[in-house]
Amino acid sequence: MHVKHLDHINLTVANFEETADWYRRVFGFEVVERGIDSERKPWGVLRSGDALLCIYERPDFRFEGYSAQVGKRVHAMAHFGLRITDRAKWLETIGREKVKCTYSDFRYPHSNSWYVIDPTGWEIEVALWDGDAVAFK
Repeated sequence: MHVKHLDHINLTVANFEETADWYRRVFGFEVVERGIDSERKPWGVLRSGDALLCIYERPDFRFEGYSAQVGKRVHAMAHFGLRITDRAKWLETIGREKVKCTYSDFRYPHSNSWYVIDPTGWEIEVALWDGDAVAFK
């Protein structure tokens, strides 16, 4: 038994429509399913290729990023990663959309990464692998 790939990430967000629009403009995600939950708040599934995000609007929640959670000594998600294949298109997108980057074009042994922040405050590592191949040797 092995996992084929990560199926989805499930996030609470401050504003459903703003977040869905940002992921559409920046990463090409489209809302493929949506509804209203038991708290009368919107939720939806966003898809870009095989990548899925599930988002639930919670405007009354306070966002505390990874650094705040570490200070409290609790487990937290530092970031999630999305893989891209086109450097030029990505650089054009982050310029056009004025995407907030905490680290830009960070070089690892076999890839480059950009760390960006979504409208709620979630950090995303955007990875571009050399030759579009995951490699560690």
